[in-house]
This record gives sequence, structure tokens and C-alpha cells, in this order.
Amino acid sequence: MRTFIARRLLLLIPVLIGVSVFVFALTRVAGNPAAAYITERMGPQQIAAIEEQYHLNDPVYIQYFYWFNGLIHGDWGYSPTSHLPVTDSIVAFFPATFELSLVSIVIAMVVGIALGTVSAVRRNTPVDHATRIMALAGVSLPIFILGLILQNIFAYRLGWFPLVGRSNDLLYLSSDIHHYTGFLLVDTALNLDATRFWDALMHIALPAITLSFGTIAILTRIMRGSMLEVLGQDYVRTARSKGLPERVVIRRHARKNALIPTTTVVGLAFGGLLGGAVLTETIFAWPGLGFWSAQATLHNDSAAIMGFTMLTAVIYVLVNLIVDVMYAYLDPRVRLD
Repeated sequence: MRTFIARRLLLLIPVLIGVSVFVFALTRVAGNPAAAYITERMGPQQIAAIEEQYHLNDPVYIQYFYWFNGLIHGDWGYSPTSHLPVTDSIVAFFPATFELSLVSIVIAMVVGIALGTVSAVRRNTPVDHATRIMALAGVSLPIFILGLILQNIFAYRLGWFPLVGRSNDLLYLSSDIHHYTGFLLVDTALNLDATRFWDALMHIALPAITLSFGTIAILTRIMRGSMLEVLGQDYVRTARSKGLPERVVIRRHARKNALIPTTTVVGLAFGGLLGGAVLTETIFAWPGLGFWSAQATLHNDSAAIMGFTMLTAVIYVLVNLIVDVMYAYLDPRVRLD
């Protein structure tokens, strides 16, 4: 197991190099990277100084060398969008994205696995048909359309949830609160502040539901297909022939084995959410990596775009590694050699 993990971590190096070359080339083709640093008041000398400072007047391969050298030494450049170094921007925006992604994946797992199980157990019943229609809608419906619909109904018309943002700024500025982790739900709970906890929960509800809907649909379909396959196995029929209650057969014998292929989907989905749900964060003005990267794209902030992409690549590789390790624990027959 240790050898496998070490080998996968070593594969991270060529993956990152390949991603860095590809993204760096795209940012140079998309336009002048110095445009993000230039203002209308700057003269030719100031513009030339900026180009010299960031080596933008050198050949492209020299620019890449300086950028990659800074990357491996922890200097990921400066982001004019956030007016912070890229590394500081990631540290500032990552907690919001992580919290939103974690809540979304928990919702998706609970709802998706439950619906997939019920749909398989009650195959070809009205419950199964309704679940399959919901799953098809979840896969087909664009996430930005769903977000706007939820905003219009539950935030704008009914007023049950806040329209945008992560918290009520006036509520958080009204008195001191200790930020232990950067995750509002955790920090407000640790401060034993029910009012702020409820405020944070209300703000995260609609973005989390929007972000989880597509994953719910995928997990439902995967879980249903896996459960149908498992329910036809001999050991399930043997368990039923022994007189075990149906709920015991489903929970202890069928569902556990059906979760193995679902684990891959959960891991990859969480990696994608953690990389930054650009559309969801933009619609709900959620101050996370996705919102920051969208603003950086509008301002041609190449340093932020490359930093965000590199972080996403690292997250995907690590999540895939975690999924493979979990496979070994869920199914001892899986060999990692």
C-alpha cells in the first residue's frame, strides 16, 4: 500500500508539469498577460517596467521558466483581481469553497444513495419511475438554470433564504467572533452562537442544494444500477432463504457491496466541487475559489487563472488516490498492484 501511494504521488509531478505547460500556453494565446496590471494612468515607461518585472518582454519559454521556478518555490505570482499574492488568495478563498463542497457532497451522498437504493428495491414501481425521471432531470438541467430558479422562488419571492453571499456582514461585524478554522458553520458552532450558525446555514442552503443536484442525479443512477446487479447475486438469495428480514438483507449484504462503484463517483465529484464550482459561486456571489477564478478570467488575470488550475489538478490527483485506497478497504479483492 505504501509503495502504491508513493508511486501515485510521484506521478503527480509529470501531471502538474503537463497541466502547467498547457495552461501557460493558453494564457499567453488568450491575450497580453500584462493587461491585468496596467491602468489608464500608466505611461509607456511604467508599462515597460511591469513587463520587465514579470519577464513579459522575454520569449515565452523564458517566461514559463521564471513562472515555474517561482511555482516550485511557493511564489505563484500576484493577483490584481484580489490585490493579493495568488497563494494568499487561495488561502483566503479556499475555506468557503471547501465548506460549500463538503455540505454539497454530504447532501448528494445521503439523498443519492437513499434514492438509488429505494429505486432498485422497488424496481418498475411508480417510485422507481419518479426517481429515474428526477435523475434524468438532474443530469440534463444546467446548474445555472437551477440556481436562478431556486433564487427566484425561495430567496426573491418567498424570502426564506438569503439571495447571495456567505453571511450577514452586519451580524458578523456587530460583535467579536473567533475564527478558528475559516469555516463559518464550524466557527459559529465552536463559539456556541446559535444566531450566527443559523445565519451561516441559511446562506449555504441554496448554493449547496444547487451544487449537489447534479451529483445526486449521477449517484442515484449509479447506485440503482449497482444495487440491481447485487440483488441478483447468489449470496443475497441465500440470505433471503435463511429468513433474514428484508431490511437486513438490503442494509448489511446488498448496499455495502453496491457502494463500491459509487465510491469512485463520490470521490471524483468531490474533487470537482472542491476545485471550484464556478457557476454556483458566481450566481450566489459565494466568496470562494470559483467566484475568484471567474472574476480573474474577466480581468485576464493570468496568474490567478494558472494558480487556480494548478490547485485543481493537485486536488484531482489526491482525490483519485484517496478513492483508490478506499477501494481496498471496501473490497479486499481489489488489488493495488
